[in-house]
Amino acid sequence: MKKFDVAIAGGGVIGGAIALELARAGLRVAVFDRQHPGREASWASAGILSPAPENPGMVVMVPLGKASLALYPEFVAQVEEISGKTTGFRPKGTLEALFSRDTKAELSTIIALHHGLGLRAEPLGAEDARQFEPALNEEVAAAVLRPDEASVDNRALTAAILEAAQRSGAEVFSGNGAKAMWREKNRCAGLVLENERVAAQWTIIAAGCFSVTIEGIAPYAPVRPAKGQMAALRADHLKMERVLWSEKVYLVPRNDGRIVAGATVEYAGFDKRTTAGGIEKILSAAIELAPGLAEARIEEMWAGLRPDSPDHLPILGPTDIDGLLIATGHFRSGILLTPVTARLVREWIIEQRVSVDWDRFSPLRFQTEKTDATNTMPA
Repeated sequence: MKKFDVAIAGGGVIGGAIALELARAGLRVAVFDRQHPGREASWASAGILSPAPENPGMVVMVPLGKASLALYPEFVAQVEEISGKTTGFRPKGTLEALFSRDTKAELSTIIALHHGLGLRAEPLGAEDARQFEPALNEEVAAAVLRPDEASVDNRALTAAILEAAQRSGAEVFSGNGAKAMWREKNRCAGLVLENERVAAQWTIIAAGCFSVTIEGIAPYAPVRPAKGQMAALRADHLKMERVLWSEKVYLVPRNDGRIVAGATVEYAGFDKRTTAGGIEKILSAAIELAPGLAEARIEEMWAGLRPDSPDHLPILGPTDIDGLLIATGHFRSGILLTPVTARLVREWIIEQRVSVDWDRFSPLRFQTEKTDATNTMPA
């Protein structure tokens, strides 16, 4: 029987980064993935690094996102140095384009919200916005520049993290995913794999939306797959430096000249097929935002499955089973939250404390919700 200090279920960007942190701390770490590591949500993402909340319910996540974004420059430098690979990190800011007729009020609201959350945001008139990004539609009425935001090539980042983890001593096992946690009374003793058990002092579930399929994990990580369709475009004569947003789509330029476009969120189980309707929605919105993309070549289309929790917030931290931690439910912010997630897990395991409050994201919150619901049922 294999024995480790830490066994991690899931070899995506989160699992890989946790393995890197813990291996560098001197622990014997193993990562187990059901297929080739890094080929699920980590591979399918757009790689946007923005802590700005998408809706009011996600405001609580802003401090965690800010903390992770602040870690990124040092994090990618370390990963690139250890792995010898590049990550495509682009700290060039993002620009949100507004088409509204009532742009003045909308702009004022957005700027006030960002400033209230401690996020830098600058209002731009239409002409200034197109000076920053000439590819923008001439009908754009105004824009918001968020200079501290960035993007990264998520596929390159994931590959570099996994390489860095292995060079730091972590072992990565592909094609051998976790079927169940190995529980002995109130302690997690490791993982039950396809054909064997592995023993570990600490067990971390970081298998994205597949975490819920691991026996014994659903009460702590009731995640479901949120499908996102994407397209990669190449426009030889179109220049784009920053991530561009509209209310319908985002466009993410890569160092290799490609532009990744996406927007969809669909709940269709574990179906990863692209659809004509989904791709049409993305392409029409992309061309509306940057008309020059009408002549772009479509180089790739794909779909990925994000891990979404019932409240759309991450699921991070220890459970009421000794030795079991959860790190999933990152939804659309998995790439952004990778550095801080890895750091917090390492701090908890090594020091039994964390530098950023993660209580709001506890896996135990779903147990509390069930108890509260039971207590409020009529007799």
